[in-house]
Amino acid sequence: MAYQADTNRYQSMVYQRCGQSGLKLPAISLGLWHNFGDSTLIENSRQLLHRAFDSGITHFDLANNYGPPPGSAERNFGRILQEDFHGLRDELIISSKAGYTMWQGPYGDWGSRKYLIASLDQSLKRMGLEYVDIFYHHRPDPETPLRETMRALDHIVRQGKALYVALSNYPAEQAQQAIAILEDLGTPCLIHQPKFSMFERAPEEGLLDVLQQNGVGCIAFSPLAGGQLTDRYLNGIPADSRAASGSRFLNPDQLTEETLGKVRQLNALAQRRGQKLSQMALAWVLQHDAVTSVLIGASKTAQIDDAVGMLANRHFSAAELSEIEAILSGAQ
Repeated sequence: MAYQADTNRYQSMVYQRCGQSGLKLPAISLGLWHNFGDSTLIENSRQLLHRAFDSGITHFDLANNYGPPPGSAERNFGRILQEDFHGLRDELIISSKAGYTMWQGPYGDWGSRKYLIASLDQSLKRMGLEYVDIFYHHRPDPETPLRETMRALDHIVRQGKALYVALSNYPAEQAQQAIAILEDLGTPCLIHQPKFSMFERAPEEGLLDVLQQNGVGCIAFSPLAGGQLTDRYLNGIPADSRAASGSRFLNPDQLTEETLGKVRQLNALAQRRGQKLSQMALAWVLQHDAVTSVLIGASKTAQIDDAVGMLANRHFSAAELSEIEAILSGAQ
C-alpha cells in the first residue's frame, strides 16, 4: 500500500525560528548518520522516515559520507523520497554536508572549492534532487583559506543548488570568522551544528554566544552522548549494546563508574519528572535559548516516539536545572 502521510502530522510538533532567518525547523530533526546505509534493511529505513514525518519531523539531515558505505544513506534516502514522498518535497527540509573523506586523491576531502562543489553535485544525483535546503561545510579545513571555502558555499547558493548554507564542528573563533565572511558575501550562515549534550558542553564556552550575537541558529548533534544519556547503561554494559560491540560512536572506556553514577542520578531526576532519561537529556539541550533543534538518530520507531513525546514536558524549574548542574559537576 502506498504511503499516505498522517493528516495530523503538524499538531504535536514544535517549530522554532532558525536564528534571524525566515526558516522554522522542527524542535526534533532526524539524522541519517547510520541506520540508513546498505547495512540496514531498506524497509526499516522507510518505516523510520514515515514515522518521523507523520510526527511532524520535517527536517532530514544527511551528509555525503553517511552510510555505511559512504554515499549509501543519500542513495537510499533518495529512493524512499521518490517512491514514498512524491508531492511532499516542499514540506521537507533536506540537508547535506561535505568535509570528510569521500573519494580517493587530493580532491575528495576537506574544504576546497573543487571538493565542495563536486561533492554536492554527487549528493544531488544520489538523492535525485535539484537542490538541498541546507548545505553544510562539515568541518574546518586547516589548509584551505577560509574565504575560499565560504566563497564556494556562496557560489552553491547562487547556483541554486542549496537554499541556505551552514557550518558544522567549527569552534567559536573560526565560526565567527566564517559567519562574517558569509555575511560580507551576501549569503548569511543559517545554522551551526555542534556536538552538544549534558556530557559535551564545549559549545557553552563561547560558541552559543557567537551564534546568538550573529543571529545564527544551532542544531545539536549527539544530544544523548552516543547513548550514554539513556537507560541502556544504568546497570552496566549489556552484551548486545553499542558500547560492548566496540562501536566508534561509544567506547566502553567512556562508561566509567563515575559516569554511570551520574547517569543513575540523572535517571532518578528524569523519573521524578515523569519521563525517560533520554527525553530529559533532549529537553535539557533544547532549553538553551540558542538551540533551534536537536538531531536524533533512530533504529526503531519507538525512539522517534519517545523523542517527540518529550515535547510535552520540555521545560525545567530552576531547582531542576541546579540539581542537574550539581550532578554533572560531581557535587551531588
